[in-house]
Amino acid sequence: MARNCTRLPASRRLAAAFVAGMASFGLAACGGGNDERLRADIAASQVTSIGVNAYLWRATLDTLSFMPLAQTDSSGGVIVTDWYARPEEPNERVKVSVAILDQDLRGDALRVAASRQVRDSGTWVEAPVAAGTVQRLEDIILTKARDLRRSAIN
Repeated sequence: MARNCTRLPASRRLAAAFVAGMASFGLAACGGGNDERLRADIAASQVTSIGVNAYLWRATLDTLSFMPLAQTDSSGGVIVTDWYARPEEPNERVKVSVAILDQDLRGDALRVAASRQVRDSGTWVEAPVAAGTVQRLEDIILTKARDLRRSAIN
């Protein structure tokens, strides 16, 4: 990937998965007489003023903020970056496309694609993206979106 900060350490991924799991377990355990709170939580996971989930949208913009943006469409849920090259690796560049597919905050509501090119004799040529890069990027965006939602509820 173009930047090391997009790599989430295994320990942090595990912690994020644990926290997310415990949060959903806690919600399931809340049942009983707290229907109003449950409805508020469900409503909070949905969009209010743009065409897609606001938490996924904001988390995606935050995650990709170091890259120049080529296209954004909040109604259609599309964010496309321009090519980005790290200063320490000027002969390698990446481009990321994100599609937010739903109004609900769910893992399957997010699609990330990445392209990578390397400079060969002054010409940019396609190169493979490192295995797991797209999945790590999705994990980072989803974790940020869940954190934003938790912050909004509290």
